[in-house]
Amino acid sequence: MSTESPARLAVRKTYKLYIGGAFPRSESGRSYQVHSASGDFLANAALGSRKDARDAVKAARAAAGKWSGATAYNRGQILYRVAEMLEGRHDQFVSEVKAAEGGSRKEAAAQVDAAIDRWVWYAGWSDKLAQVHGGANPVAGPYFNLSAPEPTGVVAVVAPATSSLLGLVSVIAPAIVTGNTVVVIASTDRPLPAVTLTEVLATSDLPGGVVNVLTGKVAEIAPWLAAHMDVNAVDLTGVTDATLAKELEVAAAENLKRVIRPADPDWTADPGVSRMVALLEIKTVWHPKGV
Repeated sequence: MSTESPARLAVRKTYKLYIGGAFPRSESGRSYQVHSASGDFLANAALGSRKDARDAVKAARAAAGKWSGATAYNRGQILYRVAEMLEGRHDQFVSEVKAAEGGSRKEAAAQVDAAIDRWVWYAGWSDKLAQVHGGANPVAGPYFNLSAPEPTGVVAVVAPATSSLLGLVSVIAPAIVTGNTVVVIASTDRPLPAVTLTEVLATSDLPGGVVNVLTGKVAEIAPWLAAHMDVNAVDLTGVTDATLAKELEVAAAENLKRVIRPADPDWTADPGVSRMVALLEIKTVWHPKGV
């Protein structure tokens, strides 16, 4: 009589969208195969649709008031908490980044470390940006003239196509630290680190709807976000098709959205404050000094 245990079937993970703090399947019921850099099958990911994009924008708008009304200190604490949680799942992210992008485990670990540090870096800016890009203006007359930065609102983001974690963090963090809410289209070919990041966000005190992540085809989802009248800005960083990028810019002009054009920067370089500033409005208030 054999005493060997029967072979165990692994519990395969079902990769879903992240909308409004929940993890729904695509309303279309569709999925697509995700492969590693070496061509091996990794998983099936949800193939997001127009309806998913609309649901994500709705969730982002619903969260905008509370998130923009939170204190800068509170937003910074939450971003720092994201870094803490990501640190706790360091090995998992290293494995996913290595599978997605190839290279050595050491290179993947360096990217994960940089992504964690970037959350901390942006967290530190949360209560300082207003001092750098706002303040009292010298005017002639008995008035106070004060300028203060405010969030643009709901931002649609096309994540970098190649930098599956560091590039992703580098476009999400500057948008939300300033009080915006975002709808992100993850890298089509390398979506798994983005989906795992949503699990971190969901357990990091970040209110549901502040970050919403869709997986699928950029050409299918992005036009609906660019044309959506309740989206205030679009970040086209990850758009690799020049023709599509032009079409998205034209669609975004319908309600005068701010547009960050496609780019492929060195994500390991000092990010500066340009991405934060690009998604801010400056409100100027005049007030009489009195006698």
